[in-house]
Amino acid sequence: MNRTQLEHIIRASAAICGGDRFVIIGSQAILGQFPAPPPELVTSVEADVYSVRSPADTDLIDGSIGEGSPFHRAFGYYAHGVAEETAVLPPGWKDRLIPLRTPGTGNATGLCLEVHDLAAAKLACGRDKDILYVSALLRHRLADAAVIQDRISRLQPPYPELCAPRLARSIAGARV
Repeated sequence: MNRTQLEHIIRASAAICGGDRFVIIGSQAILGQFPAPPPELVTSVEADVYSVRSPADTDLIDGSIGEGSPFHRAFGYYAHGVAEETAVLPPGWKDRLIPLRTPGTGNATGLCLEVHDLAAAKLACGRDKDILYVSALLRHRLADAAVIQDRISRLQPPYPELCAPRLARSIAGARV
C-alpha cells in the first residue's frame, strides 16, 4: 500500500460512516509519518482502521471496503475495521498520533500511530512478521531502539517481559 491508497481508504471510510477522524493502527500507519517508506514496510494491502466517532463504524468499514468487498476487488487494497483495543499500546500514544489530512483524504483525517508506538504494538503482537517489521524500522533508521525500549517498558504486564526478547531479536535482525 502507498500513501495515496491510504488516503483513499480514509476518504472512503468518511464517506461510509459520516465521521471525519479515523485511527490507523496497523503497519500502514507508517505512511502518516513517512510518506514514502522503504517498500518492505508497506507490503500489506490492508489498513487497520477504526472510527473515533463510533465503535459501530467498524462494521460499516469492514462490510463496505473490507476484505473481499467490491472496493477490495476494484482497487486491490482494503480497510480492516478494528476496535481501539485491537493493539496493545503504551500510555500517551493518543497524544503522539500523526495526523494525515491531505486533499486525498477529503475532509477526513487519518490519525496514524507514531513509529515507536507502532513498533511497541508490533512487538506486543509478537508474530515473526512483526519482529521483522521492527527490524526493518531499525535498519532503515526510522525508529530508535532506545525509544522503543522505553515504550515497551511502559506497557501493561506481562508485555514488557514478553517484548524485551522480541526487541533484542529485532535489533539483531536489523544488523543483518
